[in-house]
Formats: sequence, structure tokens, C-alpha cells
Amino acid sequence: MAAPLNKFKVTVPATSANIGPGFDVLGMAFSLYLTLDCERLPAGSGLQMTYEGEGAKDVPLVPEKNLITKTALYVLSTYGITSLPPLKIHVTNPIPLGRGLGSSGSAVVAGVVLANAAGNLGMTKDRMLDYCLMVERHPDNVAPALFGGFVASFLRELEPEELEPSSIPRSEPTRNGAAQPPTPVTDIGHYIQLGWAKEIKAIAVIPDFEVATEDARAVLPDMYERADVIYNLQRIAVLTTALSRTPVDADLIHKAMSDKVHQPYRKHLIPGMSEMLEQITPKTYPGVVGICLSGAGPTILVLATENFGEIAAAVQEIFKRQPNGGIESMYKVLDVVDGGAQTEYFD
Repeated sequence: MAAPLNKFKVTVPATSANIGPGFDVLGMAFSLYLTLDCERLPAGSGLQMTYEGEGAKDVPLVPEKNLITKTALYVLSTYGITSLPPLKIHVTNPIPLGRGLGSSGSAVVAGVVLANAAGNLGMTKDRMLDYCLMVERHPDNVAPALFGGFVASFLRELEPEELEPSSIPRSEPTRNGAAQPPTPVTDIGHYIQLGWAKEIKAIAVIPDFEVATEDARAVLPDMYERADVIYNLQRIAVLTTALSRTPVDADLIHKAMSDKVHQPYRKHLIPGMSEMLEQITPKTYPGVVGICLSGAGPTILVLATENFGEIAAAVQEIFKRQPNGGIESMYKVLDVVDGGAQTEYFD
């Protein structure tokens, strides 16, 4: 195995999951990147970690507490490596935290990729996915972050003892368990990269409040009506093909992005969301292709081919009209990007 180079850079895209009817299935990678600039240090130097961007005041920089580095430590431990090698790591994060743009998934992917590079492990991306899914149990976030593009994915069922150990870091609160870090079995997750019409961009309208994933999960029912499940299955089958075709059929995509599995139960967590889903349509705003909640929210995702500023302003205005002074927001116009997580090495 070749000696590792002195410097390397890890780049991981933001993501959006649960696209329309694709709850826990569909995700996409965006042109908004978490980056780790890394430099190997002399033996005995320890780990030096700095951080800028979203969450800079709150994100812990202790290796055992930071999601990126504790994920990397878990991966390395399964290879018999008890600590990160001496490194200087500078994290730059433009991905808003707790907003439904895959910040935790991107951090987990970054941690696995960091371990692979720092430990010179030589893992394939498919093997990295197994590790990602031991930490972050939502393949619709980590698969697009790792592989890029528009992705459909699913998990195979694992035995409880394969998921319980407390030595596996978690992106969400979890249970207690054994202390021995388990090496993941293979092929935990399966995915396919779907076609994407490049004319379509994503407008992410990001309100100034957070929704915790566990809170958004808590409002979902344990059982669903058969008619609602059929409703979503019909639309996801159409949507995954419609989003790949040129010319773009905005009316078909907009209809196919309707959902009865998660958005109706989460709408009270995002003031104005029902109004947005009803009012932001291809007929009312030319260029609109579809609209949905991004991940668990509260970001609103509008797929569009033109008039991005006007469409974003319309969503922002609905946020502003909400009671108790309204809700401030910002927006980003993003491309759906291929490639996913990357590691670039330097002398």
C-alpha cells in the first residue's frame, strides 16, 4: 500500500431526502459542500480541529463528541486503530443544521471518508456505505451524499444485536448496548442512481428555526391507511421517471410530488407549509416543477426551471405572513450534482 500523501481534502454535498412521495426512499445531492481540509502532522502532535460556518459556536471540537471525528474513530476502531493519526483538520460547513438539508448525514459521510483517507484503509464507496448506515439509519440522506445525484435506496433488515452497541456513534438519540465496536456486515443498504433533467434546479427556502428529526418522526403514525400507501406508491413510480425526462413536464411532476405519508402529519411543525403546497404551483408561478418538504423540514424545497428569485420570494412571503411577527428565511438555488463525496490528495 502506497504511503499516504501529506495533505488531503474531503468534500461532501448537502442532501435533501423524502422527496415528495419518496419518504425514506428518495434523496438528492446538492451543490453545497461540507469540506475538511486535512494535513498530517508529526508523530505525537495529536489532533488539531478548527471549524467555520454553520454551527460554529455550538459544534463540539472534541474528537469523541464531534459527529465527524467520532464517526471516523468508530470506523478506525473496527480496523484495530484506536485513535486518529496526528492531523490538522479545518472544517468548513455551509449546510444549515437541523433544517432538513442532510447536515448530519453529510457529517457522517465525511467521518467515514476521513477515516478511509487518514487510515489509508482503501475502502470502496459501497463498503463506506455500510459504515455510514451503521451510524445514520437513513440511506436517502447518506447514499446521495456518498454517491451524488438523484438516488433511490433501501435498507435490508438487520438483527437487533447488529444495531445496538453503544460504541457505534449515532446522528440521533439511541439506545444503550454493548461496548465492543462491531464491524458492519456487507450490503446493508442498496441504491440506484436515477436520471435527472439538468434543466431542473432546487430552490431551498430555509426558515430561521430548526425541527429536530426525532420530533418530526414522533408525529408520524405507526400504521397507515392502505389508500394512502397506494397513493404514494403510484406517484413515486411516475415521479422517478418524470424527473429524468426532457422536455420537463412540470404539471405531471407537480402532481406526482404529492404525498400522504409524512407531510400531512408534519405540516403543523412548519407554519405556512400547507399554504405553500397549495399556492406555489406551475400555474401560479411559471418555472415551478414541484414543491415539497426537504427531509424532516423545516426547509421548503421547490424544483424549478426558471424564475428562481420570484419563486423563492413567494415562499418567503408566506413565511413572513405567519402569526407572531412572521418567520425570517433565506434561500439558495442549488444544482443536483453527480459524484458525491470526494477525497483529493496533495503532496
